[in-house]
Amino acid sequence: MSEPILIAGFGSAGRRHFQNLRALGAGNFVFYRTFQATIPDPEIAAWPSTANLEEALALRPRIAIVSNPTARHLDVALAAARAGCHLYIEKPLSHSLDHCQLLAELVRQRELTAMVGCQYRFHPLLKSLRDQLHAGRIGEVLGARAEWGEYLPDWHPWEDHRKSYSARGDLGGGVVLTLIHPLDYLHWLFGPVRHVQASIRSVPSLQTSAGDDWAEITLEFASGVIGQVHLDYVQRPPVHRLSVWGDRGRATWDFHAGTLDWQAPDGSTETERVPTGFERNTMFLDALRSFLEAAEHRRPSSIPLDDGIAALDVALKAKHSAAREGCHV
Repeated sequence: MSEPILIAGFGSAGRRHFQNLRALGAGNFVFYRTFQATIPDPEIAAWPSTANLEEALALRPRIAIVSNPTARHLDVALAAARAGCHLYIEKPLSHSLDHCQLLAELVRQRELTAMVGCQYRFHPLLKSLRDQLHAGRIGEVLGARAEWGEYLPDWHPWEDHRKSYSARGDLGGGVVLTLIHPLDYLHWLFGPVRHVQASIRSVPSLQTSAGDDWAEITLEFASGVIGQVHLDYVQRPPVHRLSVWGDRGRATWDFHAGTLDWQAPDGSTETERVPTGFERNTMFLDALRSFLEAAEHRRPSSIPLDDGIAALDVALKAKHSAAREGCHV
C-alpha cells in the first residue's frame, strides 16, 4: 500500500482537498482532527482518524495537507516537516510570522516540497493577465485595485458564522487574513511591497470576535506600482475583481463574470473568457496537481513558502498600520 496522505483538519477546506485528492487518484489517507466538524463525514470512515498528531505521523505519511484553523497551521507543519512530509498549507501560512522562517529552513534542509494554497494563481485569466502585463500590453503599469467582498454568514449556511475560524481572532480569522488572496496575487503580479497603510473596521451586525470585517489597504510596490485592496465580509451579491491601469490601457478581471477585459486608449475593448467547463474548484484541482507533481520529483513548488511569508507579512503590516494610526474601529 502506498504511503498515506495526512489531512490535518476536516472542515470545508479539508473536505475539499480530500475529495480533490480522490479525484486525482489518491486512495490512502490518515486524518488528524478535533472531531468537531459541523457537517457529517461518513466518507472518511475507511481510514484512520486521530486527535493525536504523533499518532497520525507514526503512520509515516509522505504528504501533509495542512487545512486546520490558521492559528494552528505552524504547529502541524513543523511537526510534519520534521517527520519528512511534503507540505501543502492552506492560506494564509499562519496568523503571525513566528516560526515561519524556521519552517522554511526545515523544508530547505530536508529537501521537501512546500506549497501555500493560494489557488487564484491558477485562474486561467489571472495567468493570462500576468503574461500580457509582462509583455507590455498596457504599457507601464501605474496602479491596480482589487476588490473582494462576500457576506460571511452565507459561506457555511449550516453553521453559526460567529463560531467559524474566519470570524474568530483567536484562530487567525478576520477579513485581512482570511481573504489574503489579493495580497498574494498582487505580489505575484508586481513584486515586493515596500510600504503598507490600512484602515480596518468591524461591522457590528456580524458580531465577529476578530473585529476586522472591512479593510482598505494601500500598497506601494518596489516596482513603483500603487495598489489598493478592498476586503469585506458584507457584500451581497459577492464581488471579486481586479483592475490594472497602464499608460497605454486598462485591464479588468472579474471572477464572477469569468471575464478579462482589455481596454485600449481609443475605448475599444477585447474580452477574454474562462474556458468552457471552468469552475471554482478547477483552481483547487490544478493547484493540488501542481503540488503533487512537484513533490513526486522533490522540486520547489510554484507557490513556495517565501511567497506565503511575503503575503502574510503584508497582511500583518496592514493590521499593524490600522492599529498604529487608530484606524481600527
